[in-house]
Amino acid sequence: MPAANTTTMNDKKYITLCFNDEGPMLQAIRKLLESKEIILDVQTPFPVHGLDKLLSIKRSRIPVGGFFLGILGAVSAFGFMTWVFTVSYPLIIGGKPFFAAPSFIPITFEVTVLFAGVSMGAAMLIRSKLKPDIDFEPVDERITDNMFVVLVDKNGGNTDIEKLSEVLAGIKIMEIR
Repeated sequence: MPAANTTTMNDKKYITLCFNDEGPMLQAIRKLLESKEIILDVQTPFPVHGLDKLLSIKRSRIPVGGFFLGILGAVSAFGFMTWVFTVSYPLIIGGKPFFAAPSFIPITFEVTVLFAGVSMGAAMLIRSKLKPDIDFEPVDERITDNMFVVLVDKNGGNTDIEKLSEVLAGIKIMEIR
């Protein structure tokens, strides 16, 4: 049973602004923010430089978690190899001492990368609420290919297509729906 206060993009009413290029889209976003419009989402076929700063999106903390779990992996791998080769199963191999730290470095590096990579991938999936049974309906099929879309909230005020057309006069917009 879903929570009572959950809302999805399908529950909201929005106006869709479609662009062919990222330049006009960024100009439109600046004008929309100046006119105090509420931007619900921006969907692009590839990452757009400067869009996160323009929309005041905070930097993700996922790399910090990856760093600390990478350190955990390094300490775990080094500690495990130290324990195995000095306490649990000490063998003299090729005249090496039991604690041969330089020989532990390649495995330590690999386990560090493994822990950091898997943890950041899992954190990204959890943070983005992505799961195998997700039901995603794109606003427009062309978003994944070549179109840039800005979704403007229609519930927030007296926003209508005519008002947006006045605000965005002079910007090359492909469609307004």
